[in-house]
Order: sequence, then C-alpha cells, then structure tokens
Amino acid sequence: MAFDSLSEKLQEAFQSLKGKGKITEDDVNLALRQVRTALLEADVNFMVAKDFVKSIK
Repeated sequence: MAFDSLSEKLQEAFQSLKGKGKITEDDVNLALRQVRTALLEADVNFMVAKDFVKSIK
C-alpha cells in the first residue's frame, strides 16, 4: 500500500512535466520538490531523499 501511494505521487510529479513544449528550471524544481515530498511521506530517510533529488538535479 505504501508503494502504491509513492508510485502515484511520483507519477503525478512527472505528469506535470509531460506534454510541455518547453520545460523550465522552475518546472523541474517543482517536480523534484514533489518527488522529495513523496519520498519523505513514504518514510524514506531524509538524507537519502535529499541525496536522491540532488543526484537527479
């Protein structure tokens, strides 16, 4: 169940980027913020979530 919620939230974060003609830095930052929040809500360790998002950026 926790993975379903995490999966849904990650899909929502990436859906916000889909279909845009041009993706701005603000769009990417918003999506990454949503990813970080989803990971933290799924009880992923804060430093792991932070490092994961940093590695994507």
